[in-house]
Amino acid sequence: MPKFKYVGRDKSGKRDGSVISSSRREAFIKLKEEGIRVLQMDEVPESIFTKDIAIGNPVKLHDFVVFLRQFSTLIRAGVPVVEATNVLAHQTESKALQRSLLDVEEDLRQGNALSTATAKYPKIFSNMFVNMMKAGEASGAIDDTLDRLATQYEKQHETKQKIISALTYPLVLGVIAIAVIIFLLVGVVPTFVAMFSDFGAQLPLITRFVLGSSEWMQAYWWLFISLIVLFIVGIFALRKQKQSKYYLDFFLLRMPIFGKLLQKASIARLTRTLSSLLSSSVPILQAIAIVEKIAENEVIARVLQESRDSLERGESLTTPMKNHWAFPPLVTQMISIGESTGSLDAMLDKIAEFYEKEVDNATDRLKSLIEPIMIVLLATIVGTIVTAILVPMFDIFNHIQA
Repeated sequence: MPKFKYVGRDKSGKRDGSVISSSRREAFIKLKEEGIRVLQMDEVPESIFTKDIAIGNPVKLHDFVVFLRQFSTLIRAGVPVVEATNVLAHQTESKALQRSLLDVEEDLRQGNALSTATAKYPKIFSNMFVNMMKAGEASGAIDDTLDRLATQYEKQHETKQKIISALTYPLVLGVIAIAVIIFLLVGVVPTFVAMFSDFGAQLPLITRFVLGSSEWMQAYWWLFISLIVLFIVGIFALRKQKQSKYYLDFFLLRMPIFGKLLQKASIARLTRTLSSLLSSSVPILQAIAIVEKIAENEVIARVLQESRDSLERGESLTTPMKNHWAFPPLVTQMISIGESTGSLDAMLDKIAEFYEKEVDNATDRLKSLIEPIMIVLLATIVGTIVTAILVPMFDIFNHIQA
């Protein structure tokens, strides 16, 4: 969105500043409404140094949740949607959100609905947001819809952070272990090679193994690093292809210990999202299609697609879920009860709460379990290398004493 610098006058006298607007004319109108008579206005050229570069979602989740909460409060207080959008556009700390809200404000002033205006910015306002806003506009409960969206994003963020926290600890320890091993094999072990070669006697098997590993690491360290980089790049490449992502997600869900944690997190995410959509009066087929698109696990997404097809055939939502290992019996039974009693949104909300607590407990148990395992593993590896050096040194010492 263009930025304009201006020089003008208001009641207090001469002043200058800048304004972001879709056009020069709109910028003049905005400043006039603020009581500023524009004397001069120039557009600020956008360069690679001034342009914001965003990777992934350009708006932080915290900024977006704050925006939703404030928007809901303003609407509930009787502030018109257009004015509320303008106020929040100038209050938010996110430049990307500010630019999009200013554009949304222009669309609203032209008579467009909020859902229509926000749909033009899919990187900021998700498909779920747009569809829930449509339902909120139809029911006249935009403030409740915004509150529900804020709660949804907060719960989603909390669950994701717990998973990241649980997986970060073993990853960091693993990296440290690899760095220590490389340092010992490349920096420490070679200093003893000459001493052992002068000894002349047969070295113990463990020492020969460590010396061989040291020689290989010194000669092919570049290959070792290349393999790690290729592995990481390969994982990212596989996740971009739908079919390969399915098999990768299948493997992750089947992993010992970590698989159950990821499964619980996926179920909590999909049930929470589906409950929010249904509570906002989004049609169930449309709601499932939205959840299917935003599901981070391809295995779960395919089951949801089958569930949607099942509903279109007039069958139960849970029919495909009952036949798939990724959905525990508790989930399918509670959804079946929700279908039969007409309280599917409330039942999904209970499932989400249950599995969010399960994720909390599982991450705590995982941290307490992994910490001693990783410490013992690191101590064993370092101890093996140290032992491989010390054993022949004792033999050399005994030989000299004799």
